Amino acid sequence: MIEDVSDDYYLELCDTPIRFESVSKVTNVFFDDSNKQVFAVRSGGVTGVVVKGPTEQMTTSFCMEDKGPVMSIKFSPDQQVLAIQRTKTSVEFVNFIGVEGMDSVEYSQSCKGKNTVILGFVWTCNSEIVFITDHGVELFQVVPEKHCLKALKSHSLGVNWHVFCPQSSLLLLSSGTLGNQIQPLHFKPGNIIKLTKFEIELGVVPKPAKLCLLERDVTLAILYGSPSIVVLRHQPRGVAGQGAEVVVYSIQKMLTARKSHILRLDMSGRFAINVIDNLIIVHHQASKTSMLFDINMAGESDGFVTYHQPVASMRPIKPFSMCLPAATGSQMLGEPAHINCELYSPNWVVFQPNIVIDAKLGCLWYIGLRLQPLVNLIQDKCLLVDFLLQRKDSKPVVIQVLQSILEPTEQNRSHLVVIAELFDHLNDVYRSFLEVEMQSQMGTPASSGLSVSPARPAAPVQPKAPVVIDQSDMYTNVFSRFADRHTKDGDLVGMSASVIGKSVPTSTPASTGHVKTLIYS
Repeated sequence: MIEDVSDDYYLELCDTPIRFESVSKVTNVFFDDSNKQVFAVRSGGVTGVVVKGPTEQMTTSFCMEDKGPVMSIKFSPDQQVLAIQRTKTSVEFVNFIGVEGMDSVEYSQSCKGKNTVILGFVWTCNSEIVFITDHGVELFQVVPEKHCLKALKSHSLGVNWHVFCPQSSLLLLSSGTLGNQIQPLHFKPGNIIKLTKFEIELGVVPKPAKLCLLERDVTLAILYGSPSIVVLRHQPRGVAGQGAEVVVYSIQKMLTARKSHILRLDMSGRFAINVIDNLIIVHHQASKTSMLFDINMAGESDGFVTYHQPVASMRPIKPFSMCLPAATGSQMLGEPAHINCELYSPNWVVFQPNIVIDAKLGCLWYIGLRLQPLVNLIQDKCLLVDFLLQRKDSKPVVIQVLQSILEPTEQNRSHLVVIAELFDHLNDVYRSFLEVEMQSQMGTPASSGLSVSPARPAAPVQPKAPVVIDQSDMYTNVFSRFADRHTKDGDLVGMSASVIGKSVPTSTPASTGHVKTLIYS
């Protein structure tokens, strides 16, 4: 499908949403945000449970006995054990055995503490599950062949709510009257590691004191490879206030959380957050628009915290229309086969990293980033290229930007300083990439003979960007287009000077020849 580049929507819903039976009097819908599976449970499971996942292997259906209303339901990561919570004090388990399907034997595990209530549970690995109660956490090993669980570890703490990130195995526990006392826990097989407890700053403290930091305002994410806590801080917009803002706490070496970034929203209302390709997306329901933030870009800093504005102006998600199922009654009444989905609907529920669910409509979408419209929305070309180099699969768009800025126009000729700066940025990234390549080829340096114990290998240097524009790319896709034009000389000399200034070796003898030929032709 050819992308329409005439619009300016930089976010879109996936073309083929995962469809499931919508919420009704007989059907309850649950979402497991670790496995990304939707469970449609009809009549407590008696008339069927349909599971839709991101792959065919994670899609299944089965029936189970109605033992009461289901409160939560989740498969283990390997899809071998199903956990079902029907009461506030216990969780039931049932094994799934290959082609044989669902085991006929169920087994149960109650929480250990007296008078405790299970707030939820999460699988931390294939054979371990943690119960989050109002009195703390309890870690169990699941032993499917023996139809039982074994208690491993526990941690006592008054808990209001919890947030879990399966990618980092981090669990946040909220405690205290206001809910802003946060205890991070890191799970490893058979173990719970406590990180330093910290307090999240609140925009407004209510009087009398009551729970005001809620689960929906806190997101655990991975940003540029580092676990991060993303907090939506509400505050009324007025003479003294700037409206709501997003505060990012970075997890330092899985030990402590430090406030590192603040994203200024300059508006108030109801918000939701997604993370896409290391970008923080903030959706605003009242205006039906979204904002794009990149903590890797420069911003104002007070020496401790960096303050960011949106990378581009607010835009709505690209409109989405959908074909109705063939057997719906609405089509029989002559209504159109397609409907225009309501964006930013009150029925939308957002999950991490980039999922939106409309339980009433029965759809799960993945939100995607469209880079092409951002070419026109980000006016600063150096900023644009820096931004694009951090995005996956952006090389064609970067090449297009470079081709455009090197076109022999009067406007571009007046921007030679900008072009030279662009070359510096590209070569800086390329040099970082070469350093990583060189380190991987040379291996870890030998440890000193004075060391008593083996030295810990140094962490590999990470390239500054996932996309690298090397000399071959520049010649093949950019400079060769202007080989017969006399306007190329200044640009190529600029590129050559940048290569020398950055101490970037030419990648191949052919590349060296290409550059020399272009400069002196």
